This record gives sequence, C-alpha cells and structure tokens, in this order.
Amino acid sequence: MGGTIDACRAQCVESSDRASQLELDTFVKSPSSLLERLRNDKEKLRYRLSSYIATSPSVLPSVQTLISTSASTDRSSIGAALRIAEGRCTSKKPDAARKIRDFVQRIGDLNVQAGYAAAGDDASGAQAQSQDKGPAQPPRGGALLEGEWKTKLANPFKPVPLPN
Repeated sequence: MGGTIDACRAQCVESSDRASQLELDTFVKSPSSLLERLRNDKEKLRYRLSSYIATSPSVLPSVQTLISTSASTDRSSIGAALRIAEGRCTSKKPDAARKIRDFVQRIGDLNVQAGYAAAGDDASGAQAQSQDKGPAQPPRGGALLEGEWKTKLANPFKPVPLPN
C-alpha cells in the first residue's frame, strides 16, 4: 500500500496522460520488451518511454538496463525521451526533473546525451523564437504555399527579404 502512495506522489502528469501500471510493471520486468514492441519506430519509442518516466521516475534503473541492451541508433531516442519526461516534470515535480537530469549526466553514453541535447534544443529553440524581440521573422527558404490557409501557390520568383 505504501508503494502505491509513493507512486502517486511521484507522477508528473495528469491521470489521462499516465502509463498504466501494467505497462510500467512490464517495462520494469523486461525493459527490452519495449524495443521489441516498437521495433523501428523511434517516434513511438520516444513518446512511450517519456510517458513511462513522467508517470513514475522510479523506472530510471530500468531505463539504464534498456540503454545497455539497445542499439546505438535507439539510444538517441531514449535520450530524447528522457528530455521530454524532464520537461513534463519540471513544473509539477521539480525534484523528479532534477533526478532525470542527474541520471542523464551520470549515464556517460554519447548517443543518449546527444538525443537529450537535441530534444532540448528543439524545445528551447521554439521558446526562444517566440520570445525574440520584434515582430515574427518571415519563413526562410521561400515557402511554396501562401495565404491565410496556405492554399495559394507562392511566387517562386519573389525576392527574398533581407535582414536589416
């Protein structure tokens, strides 16, 4: 009974976003089963694992096992999942977010750390753009569609605006 109460307090996400207890138990018992179920789908791996970690940061030892049994190509997705879970925990459970961050720093796997950093760059880059001074920057590289609903073809010969 005490373990259930601790698990409820450790969760960083609302009940609708939590992984089921059965999924968590399966992952803890056999972390590599996640890789087998989500074979070749890095996006699902990233979000499913982040859901597990945000639901219960106590699964981090199983994440360590998952990292040691996974291929190097999967490790960057695992790092991204750790970063996503940390972001989900930051506002509600800062201690859990710190625990995830410390875990990543202790790992020492370059692929995991690269995926973690890349996921952070994506999130912080989007926030930085929304907080930039001045009006929104025009899209670079010449968009192919324009108009309110992006249904009109753009003029490919229109000159590109230069920054001031």
